[in-house]
Amino acid sequence: MIGRRTLLGGGIAALSVPAASYARILGANDRLRVAVMGLNGRGTALMKAVAGTPNNELAALIDVDQIVLAKRAGETQSQVPRLDRDYRRALDRQDIDALVVTTPDHWHVKASIDALAAGKHVYVEKPLGLAPAEGEALIAAQRRANRVVQMGNQQRSSQETQALVALIRQGALGDVYQADTWYANNRGTIGKGSYASPPAHLDWDLWQGPLPRGRYRTNLVHYNWHWFWQYGTGEITNNALHELDIARWIMDVVYPEQVTARGSRRFHRGDDWEMYDTLALELAYGDGRMIRWDGHSCNAQRRYGRDRGVLVYGTRGTAIVDRNGYELFGLDGKSTGRAVAAAKSATTNTVGAGDLDLRHFANFADTVRGTAAGQASPVLDGHISTTLCHLGNMAYRTGKTLRVDPATGRPLDAAAMKLWAIDYEPGWALTA
Repeated sequence: MIGRRTLLGGGIAALSVPAASYARILGANDRLRVAVMGLNGRGTALMKAVAGTPNNELAALIDVDQIVLAKRAGETQSQVPRLDRDYRRALDRQDIDALVVTTPDHWHVKASIDALAAGKHVYVEKPLGLAPAEGEALIAAQRRANRVVQMGNQQRSSQETQALVALIRQGALGDVYQADTWYANNRGTIGKGSYASPPAHLDWDLWQGPLPRGRYRTNLVHYNWHWFWQYGTGEITNNALHELDIARWIMDVVYPEQVTARGSRRFHRGDDWEMYDTLALELAYGDGRMIRWDGHSCNAQRRYGRDRGVLVYGTRGTAIVDRNGYELFGLDGKSTGRAVAAAKSATTNTVGAGDLDLRHFANFADTVRGTAAGQASPVLDGHISTTLCHLGNMAYRTGKTLRVDPATGRPLDAAAMKLWAIDYEPGWALTA
């Protein structure tokens, strides 16, 4: 089995550039001027993270919806950012150092690659694109541009999770052989939409961006695009990615050898939601180790008092960890220790704001300045964890148990490989 540390230590390590080698490192005391693109939902949390961490300036706000743009501008306090509908205007500015991308998924990689080409550093929300080929393109672009790219898997910056990983590396749980992860929410129906002319305040063409053009529908923007295959990637990349990322980090694994996904639409069946709302995912690794995800978008039954989390099994004990702390147990099931975060982070609302946003963005900014002890989430790590989710969607959509090349993450199945890349609107393809 190929471990993460082995992979990062091999030839592919050249794709993750040490912070000290970036061509345009800010000084330790230099102010980082940041543009935030996409201001509904997670964008509000990242605006606060930029403004709320030391020595950063919220220099530009970008959104294709004029109402959202004006509302967020009214929420800024001491800083007065420039407002733009089109992200390219911000990329043209020489005084912008970094772009934060919190748009719908289909914009994540295109905007990031364009920002890198303009010499900017990038903080991009998960997932890294609609398909694995987009993540591969972003890795290549980061290598060309020699800039920092950080994915928004913010639990990587949790002090409690970092401490747990260190304990496990020291042998606290013995041989870790399984991780069970879960997500539980009670999402409502998205109803039946209709095709219509887009509202005047929304630039529908620019909202679609790199994707082939489609008709506007009334129940798509701003959040329900998640549940349409044309624009979204489902609950697995929307939420499972966080816990799968932590499980993979704890277990020090990369790509599995086999992927199984059993999903269904159980709730609100008369509405327009195209995807599963219930999914059981299994990632099987070559030495018998396993990572599972149990996703319930519309049934909020909690487990171990948590609506999301990771339960890690080892030969000497177990551990439960989420965004707000961890607890250790012996083989007899009795608690042997715990750590609770002093400041809480949200777990299931659509904004998800909290202390981890501040910590994760601060780590990104310090990596740009060259003062971070280490980058919490290099683009290669983000791509690997995103690909696990894409593989789950491929298994679900093909109805097959997929065999996977553990060296590349590519499924050994022709039908699944048709989903490895996506088509683009003419003139919007990713930079070669």
